[in-house]
Amino acid sequence: MSFRTKRVFIATPFYMLFEFFLLKYLFLLFGGVKDVYLFIATLLLGGLQCIPMIFEEQKSTAAGRFFTEIFGIWQWSMLMILIDLIVIYVIKQFIDISFGVVCILLAVVPILGVYNYYHAHKLIVKEHTLEFKNLKEEVNIVHLSDIHFGAVRYKKIINQVANKLNELSDSCDIAIISGDLADGSCGVKDDDFNAFKNVNMPILFTPGNHDFYPGIENVCRAAKKAGIIVLDDEKMEFKGLNIFGLSFTFGDKEDVSNEQLKQATDDDTVNIMNYHVPYAWDLFARLGYNLQLSGHTHGGQFYPMNLFCKLMFKYNKGIFEENGNYLSVTTGVGSMDTPMRWGTDSELVILKLRKK
Repeated sequence: MSFRTKRVFIATPFYMLFEFFLLKYLFLLFGGVKDVYLFIATLLLGGLQCIPMIFEEQKSTAAGRFFTEIFGIWQWSMLMILIDLIVIYVIKQFIDISFGVVCILLAVVPILGVYNYYHAHKLIVKEHTLEFKNLKEEVNIVHLSDIHFGAVRYKKIINQVANKLNELSDSCDIAIISGDLADGSCGVKDDDFNAFKNVNMPILFTPGNHDFYPGIENVCRAAKKAGIIVLDDEKMEFKGLNIFGLSFTFGDKEDVSNEQLKQATDDDTVNIMNYHVPYAWDLFARLGYNLQLSGHTHGGQFYPMNLFCKLMFKYNKGIFEENGNYLSVTTGVGSMDTPMRWGTDSELVILKLRKK
């Protein structure tokens, strides 16, 4: 059982308890329902989450992916209903609102759901120009992260990203993926990423934490079979750029020392650090890296998580610059657990490296 599945199994009882009381209060607005029925409903919903995950780890199926996605949408809906009920409760403390108004306020959730789902599946391309003194030649990089191939976003997202990269191949030189190519919610087979074979520019990938959940060897093997260059704690040169890929995990492998990172830099060119999480930017800059490419945060993915994400991560999303060094934190392409976005984009970022 993977780390991700274990995490879900541990959290499920607490989530079911939350769900029971939330549904209980919701049904009170409509006259109430017997607790035994709510208990049975929450047990079924708990099974709807856990059972598909067990089978998806062994072999991904259309049914497993369908129920996993449905439950992800349901989780988002429960959070939105909670917020809705809090709003209704606060309003009722000051004014008496009719049953019809309550229904209108609750109807906001499915309306928002349609928008969130649509927006999560729409790829947005953004552009930024970054200037460097020691740039040898102009280079356009497509920076992307957090594709999260898995039970919620399966091969459709791989095909979608591959097609978008091909559209950008006439104007861009290389695509760099900053981790979480895979999600861990289903296994990864050798041919799962083969759509990337048809992309007309090099693709570089450095693993993030989720890439270890389905087995890092499976993810890297599938990536290499698709023609993707895997930079796992190593560097490469591309059009005068010195690119180092530093893999990120939670203790599953030995860390690269600062001395090794320093030795991997080249004073005569632009040094790029491809690192999944937007951490250690100051350290990498001191070691000689002029540009860090990161993801991981998803920008919070949807409200109100966006607001909490700003508190959790100093560099939550966007482009940051300090003393001529840059940090690019993308909100990612895919989605984690629930296929919803509100207030963030599923984005690919074109970084135009230019001579200062």
